[in-house]
Amino acid sequence: MEERVISGEELEEDLTDLNIRPDSISEYIGQKDVKENIKVYIESAKMRKESLDHVLLYGPPGLGKTTLASIIANELGVNLKTASGPSIEKPGDLAAILSTLEPNDVLFIDEIHRMPSYIEEILYPAMEDFVLDIIFGSEGSSRSIRINLPKFTLVGATTRVGDLTSPLRDRFGIISKLQYYTNEELSKIVERTSRVLQVSIEKEAAYELASRSRGTPRIANRLFKRVRDFALVEGNGKIDLEITRKALCRLKIDEKGLDEVDHQLLLSIIHKFNGGPVGVESIASTIGEEVTTIEDVYEPYLLQQGFLKRTPRGRVVTHLAYEHLKIEYQNSIFES
Repeated sequence: MEERVISGEELEEDLTDLNIRPDSISEYIGQKDVKENIKVYIESAKMRKESLDHVLLYGPPGLGKTTLASIIANELGVNLKTASGPSIEKPGDLAAILSTLEPNDVLFIDEIHRMPSYIEEILYPAMEDFVLDIIFGSEGSSRSIRINLPKFTLVGATTRVGDLTSPLRDRFGIISKLQYYTNEELSKIVERTSRVLQVSIEKEAAYELASRSRGTPRIANRLFKRVRDFALVEGNGKIDLEITRKALCRLKIDEKGLDEVDHQLLLSIIHKFNGGPVGVESIASTIGEEVTTIEDVYEPYLLQQGFLKRTPRGRVVTHLAYEHLKIEYQNSIFES
């Protein structure tokens, strides 16, 4: 499947964007409450000369969890070690990571909800008592050794906080939810990116681009680069409102940030299931996607924008979606 430009998930092209990420809390735009609280916790830890409590960051993809983890390490003046939940498959994988940590280092584990349960059990004493228990040998002749670890800060990131086990969640002293960004905040992010990449953009163009970025900085920066390409090839190199609208139209991203896949999902419910209610399994088979992809990738923004509603009987397309798609509204007797 072709990668969606407006997907909040990290794409390969995003890995080259490290230079546009802010390095300090003062440069970090948005997430005001989370940012201000974490700043206090960091300053307190530095004053006490202790490691920062373990931090759990959760929310939709692309909102800056990885960036915030990097900033935490920078502000503390310590090393940042990174890993992802799916990549830690064996106890030895986790032991190898933990054994390289120095005092007060930050260990960032992305997609921590996808870490196997038997790895979690090894992580508990590491988080709580800063020790690592390793068991050698087979059953009946096994022996264990305990390795003392330096005090460190685990920063876990997840898009599905409900999938975390209670014992793991309870070991985080700081739990913060990242929210979707406002258009004003995204506009500031776009303007900052334009300065970093030395590409001129008009304020009206930055706001137009921000308004179609689904409340997500990762998408805003990705769209900025696409619009930049059109400005260079089909314009004068400067990003103005006209070239921005032209580029986003060519990319088939509408005024609300919906793309062809979003339209396909909504239209399939309207035309094939009379607007709903319909089960997510039926939607998945109709548009050829996995149920988890619909629930994790497509639905959150449609729900947040009020275009889709979850009911006990299934998904229902709302009046707002009919208006946006310019289709005559058919009220469902099940909608309420």
